[in-house]
Order: sequence, then structure tokens, then C-alpha cells
Amino acid sequence: MMCEKRTVAEAWRRSETLTSLRCALAAVMVSVTAPAGAADNVVAAAPSFWDPARKLEKPDLSAIKQIRFLTEDDFPPFDFALPDGTIAGFNVDLARAICEELELSCTIQRRRWDTLVAALDENAGDAAIASFAITPETRKKVDFTQPYYTTPGRFVVRKDSVLPGATPEALADRTIAVAADSAHEAYLRKFFPASTLATYPSAQQARTALKEGRAHAMFGDAISLAFWLNGADAADCCMFKDGPYADPAFFGDGVGVAVRKNNVALRRALDYALARVAQKGVYAELYLKYFPVGPY
Repeated sequence: MMCEKRTVAEAWRRSETLTSLRCALAAVMVSVTAPAGAADNVVAAAPSFWDPARKLEKPDLSAIKQIRFLTEDDFPPFDFALPDGTIAGFNVDLARAICEELELSCTIQRRRWDTLVAALDENAGDAAIASFAITPETRKKVDFTQPYYTTPGRFVVRKDSVLPGATPEALADRTIAVAADSAHEAYLRKFFPASTLATYPSAQQARTALKEGRAHAMFGDAISLAFWLNGADAADCCMFKDGPYADPAFFGDGVGVAVRKNNVALRRALDYALARVAQKGVYAELYLKYFPVGPY
């Protein structure tokens, strides 16, 4: 699999975040136990995107006989093909949990990522659960459920760092490695004007610069950084510093399940099921299974 850098202009994924994820997660082995070195970072606690106290009313499902989910199979750990050809991953298991909650018959079909929207438009599927970022551009094409995960930015530093924090003040006159032409670079230029930015063609190269001591900190996508920190490539060099930055103006509104425009009944059913799955603790179980080290 090639891990080329994608640009804002590229079709639908439109996100440095999701590009770097494709590279950083490709070799990850899924485990419910945090790998070695996790103690130096943040062991995962499942995030909550739904109000646990909200009383949910089950929507009318009489017009929905089944749900035909669409996904891809080359974006681990969200969706990937097993040796026997079946598909697995966080998105796949979440789709199954939704179907169980709604007590509806469901199918999960895999398609090439760049054909999913056309498949929805042509009624070849009902819902795409394939890590679609919710942006003004994607909202023109499809409707979305509430987000079921987000992609914030975070700082990482070397473990021998003496930086007191990852604030604009603490990083003034310090060098921050970042992927060029990314949302993360734009954020730093606006909110960390006193820092020196060392830009690199890819997030992977920016991480390497930090690892080799050519920068005081690196700023990038929290999810891919969580896997890098606890993988072989990082060689136990680094750790998160301070919490996530989730400004939607830079990092989007998260990731949702996509449905055809104006399919209100299905969107409401999916939102209800996602909230119920979260209230019952099923979402947390799946999250901890696939994300043993907390990106948030």
C-alpha cells in the first residue's frame, strides 16, 4: 500500500488526518491490551459523543426493512480484509451493533472508497460507514449522523523533553515539526506565532524529525500519533504533551455515517442506534478493542 500524501483538493477524504491514519495504522495489530510503552502515554478511555442522560425515543422504523451498509476494506483498524476475505474493523463491528440495536436485517458490502458516494446515489446501498469526514464540502453530497469519532490535533515531544507544556507560551522560540500544507500547520501559524515551524512533506517525516531531535515538538493527528507512539517506528522515543486541540474550523466536525440526501428516516434511526449503543457500553467496548492507547 502506498502512503502518499493527499491534498485538500483530492476527492472526498480531503484530510491530512485520514491520509496519515492510512499509513500509521496499516501495520497495527488490534489488541484489547495497551502495548509496551503505553504507560508513558494515555491509556484509552472511550470518548463520549452522546449525552448519557438523554432519554431516547425509538423512531418509527416501519419504512426501513433492512440496512445495506457500504464500507471499504483497506483502512485498518476501521475496516480491513481478513485472510479469508471477510471484512472486519471498528466501522464493521459498529455497523453490526447498530443493526442489533435496531433489530433490523443488515448487509455490509465492501466497495472501493471513491465509489461509495455514487453507490449511495444509485441506491446500491443505504449507508456508508467508512470514516467520512463531516465537512461543508461533504455535506453538499450526503447527509450525516452525529459524529461517532473525531480527529483532533495533539502535540508529542521526546521523553527527555523539559518543556513545561505544549502552550503557545511554552513553545515560544521553539521548533515544532508539522506536515506542510496541512490543517495542523494552519492551526500553528494562527495560534503559535512565536514558534518556529519546521514543515515536512508528510506527517511521517515530521514525526521522524522529532524522534531524531531536530524539533522540540511535533503537532499532528491524535489518532495516528497514538499508534505511532506505541509502535516500532517510534522506538519508545516520545510521548503526548498536554491534551487534544479540537477546533472544528481546522479539524472538522468529526466522522459520521453517510446516507443519501434527505433520507431523514434512516438518519434518525442511525442516530438513535448510535446513542443507544453508547449508553449500553457497547461503543466503549469496541473503542477499547480497536484503540488501546487513547488519542484524546
